[in-house]
Amino acid sequence: MTTSALAHAAPRRSPAATWLRSLAARRAPVVVVTAGLIVIWYIAALLMNAPLVRDAFEREEMKYTWTDVIVGSLNAERPLVAAPHQVLAEFADEVFAYPPDSPRSLVHHSIVTLQATCLGFALGAAFGILLAVLIVHIRTLEKSLLPWIICSQMVPILAVAPIVIVVLGALGLRGLVPKSIISAYLCFFPVAIGMVTGLTSPEPMQRELMRTWSATPAQVFWKLRCPASVPFLFATLRVAVTISLIGAIVGELPTGAQAGIGARLLAGTYYGQTLQIWAALLAAALLAASLIGIIGLAERRTLRHMGARP
Repeated sequence: MTTSALAHAAPRRSPAATWLRSLAARRAPVVVVTAGLIVIWYIAALLMNAPLVRDAFEREEMKYTWTDVIVGSLNAERPLVAAPHQVLAEFADEVFAYPPDSPRSLVHHSIVTLQATCLGFALGAAFGILLAVLIVHIRTLEKSLLPWIICSQMVPILAVAPIVIVVLGALGLRGLVPKSIISAYLCFFPVAIGMVTGLTSPEPMQRELMRTWSATPAQVFWKLRCPASVPFLFATLRVAVTISLIGAIVGELPTGAQAGIGARLLAGTYYGQTLQIWAALLAAALLAASLIGIIGLAERRTLRHMGARP
């Protein structure tokens, strides 16, 4: 039988089967790593909670087996390390057991933090892009302003946040604005540095070619520098949006806020509600993943509009 005959005799996979096979090949490493992390998480919960459960049995003078210790460690009411199934159960309870506008709903707290995150991210990204454009076009700023931008990130945000909140509160600015400014303070830095790198990424030969064509500085900027900076911009926006979320949460901590993921973390810490803390952390992680996914979608559409290959 010839090779061509064997090729014709081989069964052809359907497009759906090919797509599923490709998806499984791409997602298999993620699934394996996630499964490994969950196993490590369960082991950590067991090791950290087992002494507490064993001490509780001994104080009550109850006979117990290792099975009782294992079951108790993975289902403790106030564990040191919550097991994954406990976190998911608490998260589902706080999301679905209450109306979205209820102060006990995690959806309500997530929306409050999301508002500060989005506003801070928009302010920080716009400010970072503006600084990068100025630094690229005004050489004096590259030596005078850029070092100060780098030094601004050396001050711990936990030290800056109370000062910002007190000063803005004295000026009558409370609520969303102080948290957004703290968020913008954190996220403008990666955008500025990334955009400076992107705007200066065109090679000297490309810039000389534009001058040969008698291109104006504005044309060089819009037709050469801006397209070259798009991949750098979206890469830094992914980092900036997660930092912006962290800034919004940190901004809620020193204010004694009544709403927001930061307020939820504080309440869980005050009252020893470990599961509430873990559920709030899971909500923050889901928010960050969603925001990164939105930026990734915008990046794919932008690059496709610019003619990039899918």
